[in-house]
Amino acid sequence: MTLVTWLVIVFLIAVNALYVAAEFAAVSVRRSRIRQLVEEGNRLASHLLPTLEDGAKLDRYVAVCQIGITLSSLVLGAYGQATLAVELAPLFERWGDMQTVAAQSSSAVVVLLGLTLLQVVLGELVPKSLALQYPARIALLTVEPMRWSKTFLSWFVFILNGSGIAVLRLLRVPYGGHRHIHSPEEIDMLLVQSRDGGLLEPDEQQRLHEALQLGRRSARKLMVPRRNVAAVDIETPVMEVLHLVSTGPYTRLPVYRGSIDNIAGMLHAKDLVLHYLKHDTDISLEQVMRPVLYVPENVSAYSLLALLREGRSHQAIVINEYGAIQGLVTLEDVLTEVFGEVTDEFKRELPQPEILTDGSVRLPGLLPLEDAEEWLGICWKGESATVGGHVTEALGHIPAVGESVTIDGVEVVVERMEHHAVSSLIARPLAAVMEDNPRD
Repeated sequence: MTLVTWLVIVFLIAVNALYVAAEFAAVSVRRSRIRQLVEEGNRLASHLLPTLEDGAKLDRYVAVCQIGITLSSLVLGAYGQATLAVELAPLFERWGDMQTVAAQSSSAVVVLLGLTLLQVVLGELVPKSLALQYPARIALLTVEPMRWSKTFLSWFVFILNGSGIAVLRLLRVPYGGHRHIHSPEEIDMLLVQSRDGGLLEPDEQQRLHEALQLGRRSARKLMVPRRNVAAVDIETPVMEVLHLVSTGPYTRLPVYRGSIDNIAGMLHAKDLVLHYLKHDTDISLEQVMRPVLYVPENVSAYSLLALLREGRSHQAIVINEYGAIQGLVTLEDVLTEVFGEVTDEFKRELPQPEILTDGSVRLPGLLPLEDAEEWLGICWKGESATVGGHVTEALGHIPAVGESVTIDGVEVVVERMEHHAVSSLIARPLAAVMEDNPRD
């Protein structure tokens, strides 16, 4: 075994490692990081960025890596059999007292296993780990070798890629190329990993998680129900409205004509006060109210933010598919989903779940259904958006105070009703029910 033989083997393993590192670095590096390096004047980053931003180019880049890995592996195996196996065969024949054919076969197997082990460890696992740990650095280090490889193997890539695409078309599988795309669920998992790795604080990860969930929250789930909306009649005297806004927690109020089903506009306390100071009592609400923004009840929180921004409004009236008013949703309602309860010294706090001395839980009827799991130990699912609505749905009729029902093993008693809706209920969490009724 000469030094040249081992140098060739090391070179082929290094080539394999190069292509493995280039492939994993290219598909895992953040484009935003490469853009930043381009802005800083990094020449290698400027060569790499066009490839990362073009799905077809990235696909060819990965194809070159795969071809390089395959060719280097084949050449390594063939070279090892032609050199090491031939040199080892006489040793097996002499030391193992084997016949010539058996010695050649044994040496071939030993060389194959040894080179495979070296290639997997040094040519696959090590470069892959480095590329995943330092994707930007490795991607930049491999840019120039990959440019030469793309030029040399372009014809091979064209033939193989074309053949692969043709096979996919025959199988009726859409061809999408290599793109940096993650689903919301995958992003959520990455956030959890970043938190576990100490890169994100738990509260930061929670806020980002809630932000990802906004697409699943509809205006119907965020709104204040129609029966709880504070509004004023358009014929209400100005002095009475001024007293209302000065003593109440609201700075914006819907204005209706006749009934709340006929919203005429939105009143801003600031507009009313400024107009009053300028014109005294010789004004009406119709003169100062602003146009009202309507949104469908099934619009997502993301779309709702866009609608509020376009309408230059902090509030919107939620309507159903028949045009009937369902409630009022505000910018604050959306922000609360991400940052938690947003309040000030003038706003009355909404009822919150409360654990009672006997282990039961008092839940407000307006508590979102998905928030009940942490209090009840079970995830309630249904058509209703609130726990009060879910209880009504389970009973099949308008509940009466004191009426009870068991839902998914949880015992529920209606505590208070308001406007034919459950405003408060007492629930026995699933864990407490199981403690009271242990299995034999």
